[in-house]
Amino acid sequence: MKWNDYMEKFNEILTSKFNDPPYDSEEYLEYVKLNWSRLKRWNKTGELLKETIDSFQGIQDTQNWILITEPWCSDAANVAPMLNKIASLSEKIHLDIKLRDSSNLIEQYLTNGTRSIPILIVRDEEANDLYVWGPQPKACQILVKDVKKSGGSSPEIKKAVQLWYNKDRGVSMQNELITLNENIKNKMVECL
Repeated sequence: MKWNDYMEKFNEILTSKFNDPPYDSEEYLEYVKLNWSRLKRWNKTGELLKETIDSFQGIQDTQNWILITEPWCSDAANVAPMLNKIASLSEKIHLDIKLRDSSNLIEQYLTNGTRSIPILIVRDEEANDLYVWGPQPKACQILVKDVKKSGGSSPEIKKAVQLWYNKDRGVSMQNELITLNENIKNKMVECL
């Protein structure tokens, strides 16, 4: 699905037009409500770095981006809007969103044996993986490990992660994607 379809999926869930599991659960519905608010905020206030703009506007070859996500995922609510903004920088980038719970694609991209999301798969025109990113920026992953190691509860972890995203403002993710994108460009230059 495209970005607008993904936004419409949120609307369907929030207006009870779509209530297949797990969205028939009040707990998941609360996640979706909170994530809708986060998603709208990042759509409005998320800013791309000059280096991000330069790197991704400079893409020469088509890249097919597949984002595996779900509306209930809080990490995705913080990450997906920024990924959409980056994808919008170039006509060479085609963003397609796959819902984790209705696709088996995630099984090929497990994180430490888990179905963690969001996962961004960047492929060339022949469907070869150029790189895979996710489910969180590296610094956020370290934060989660540290909070868990210190005995933090699930609510404490969620709070720490959201505070981290609010402070980071998408900078870490952008820097990681810039590095991955520049590595692709450098490999292509080496092949010429």
